Amino acid sequence: MNLYRLLKQRESDNKPLRVALLGAGRIGSMFMSQVPRTPGIRLVGVADLAPDRARAALTRVGWPASALNAASTGEALKAGKVFFTDDAEALIASPEVDIVIDATGQAAAGIGHALACCEHGKHIVMVNVEADALAGPLLARRAREAGIVYSLAYGDQPALICEMVDWARASGFEVMAAGKGTKYLPEFHTSTPDTVWPYYGFTPEMVAAGDFNAQVFNSFLDGTKSAIEMASVSNATGLLPSPSGLRFPPCGVDDLARVLRPREDGGILHHRGQVEVISSLERDGRPVFRDLRWGVYVTLAADSDYVRRCFREYGVATDPSGNYTAMYRPYHLLGLELGVSVASVGIRREPTGAAAGWHGDVVATAKRDLEAGHMLDG
Repeated sequence: MNLYRLLKQRESDNKPLRVALLGAGRIGSMFMSQVPRTPGIRLVGVADLAPDRARAALTRVGWPASALNAASTGEALKAGKVFFTDDAEALIASPEVDIVIDATGQAAAGIGHALACCEHGKHIVMVNVEADALAGPLLARRAREAGIVYSLAYGDQPALICEMVDWARASGFEVMAAGKGTKYLPEFHTSTPDTVWPYYGFTPEMVAAGDFNAQVFNSFLDGTKSAIEMASVSNATGLLPSPSGLRFPPCGVDDLARVLRPREDGGILHHRGQVEVISSLERDGRPVFRDLRWGVYVTLAADSDYVRRCFREYGVATDPSGNYTAMYRPYHLLGLELGVSVASVGIRREPTGAAAGWHGDVVATAKRDLEAGHMLDG
């Protein structure tokens, strides 16, 4: 990819990519931890509803206290410090910012921030997959019209899935299915933010000591987040969900090619070219052997005698027919990998995944009473 070499050249030329981060939660903190270790990238400002909390996050991930006192983005850039504010719009408009990362997790906020980036000519990396699933194709189009790049976030599963799909297609393969793993049982649909922690095995002490959000973690568990992420992948790649929605079949890495192939060939796919999430649990709660809970995958077809022979000759694991195989990545590192998107956007003007059209949608169930003034959870 050569991104590291190009970043080092940026560092040598004293022309770093100047980044503003919106939201200093889990993924934002992970990104901040890697910035000092990455040449050619400068974090000049952080916008958060609670700037003091953002400062604490920066300290927690290893930044020195001397980096927390910039009076402006200009001073931050000159002195190697970080400017903190609760005014995201003003930070986006700052002339010292080239690239904006939206890690807020709120769809309406993310859409507003993306439109502000279009107005001010700032590239945007959209960690906020809720915003992308809701309006990604429109935001990507607006960005193109404004001459900026709109990108998904490398390290999060949707962008990694898109990368695998792109690799397969660029190699001449037809993609049968692509998606991610997760911990899933049908009973999880009834989970709420008030009941979620025992499902993860988290004690109250563990929750109190970490930066855990019950609503967010519940969305991971009850299928909401998976649906949102697969809608994002569908819109970016053109792969379609099954008409009946996600099935969450139990499946380990050794069975990807057998399970995620078309029904007419013995698999579970409704059609060729499908998004699907696989479960790390059997339906009776037993763990799946060699599960892919934290990873992503793509299954693809040989569709020729010659390629099937190549699969055999190079020891490629296939389904019993020898026609289908899979590639997978066992982990995703979220914000720890986000610098790849920053570099790709800032140096190559290329997104690491971006919505192209409307292909998938999400239907969610409210878990709390809106009239009572509570936040809804999918």
